[in-house]
Amino acid sequence: MAKFELELPNDIIKEVENLENNCEKMLQEMTRAGAEKVLKNIQTNIPNSFKTSEIMKCLKITKSYKTGDGGVNTKVAFYGYFKNKRGVETPAPLVANVFEHGNSTGTVKKTLFLRKSFNKKQIEQEMLKIEEKYLPKE
Repeated sequence: MAKFELELPNDIIKEVENLENNCEKMLQEMTRAGAEKVLKNIQTNIPNSFKTSEIMKCLKITKSYKTGDGGVNTKVAFYGYFKNKRGVETPAPLVANVFEHGNSTGTVKKTLFLRKSFNKKQIEQEMLKIEEKYLPKE
C-alpha cells in the first residue's frame, strides 16, 4: 500500500494557529464594524423629525455576543422608551416601526430609513478591513 506524508511550512502553521486563537475576537470586531457602519447610515437616513427628538438616545449598538449555533452577532436597534413632544413616555421600537412601515390610517407614510441603512456592500467592506488585520495578504 502507498504511503503519503506531507509537511507544511512553519509560517503556514503559525498563521493557522494565530487564526485559531484570534477567531472569536476577529468575528466580534467584524460584526461591530458592520454595526457601526449601519448606525452611521441610520443617522444619515433618519427622518428629520427624529434628528432633534429624544428617540435618538434610544438608538444603540449591543455588545457582540455568541449565538446558540456558534455565530457572533452585534445588533443595531431602538431600545427603551423616550418622552415625546407631549411629555408622554413612548416605546422607541414602536415609533421607529411606524415610521418605517407607515400606519393603517395613512396619517404616517412609509419612510424606509432602516431598510435603506443596511447596505450589504458597505457592511462587507467594513468587515473585510478588520479581516485583513488578522489575515494579511501577501
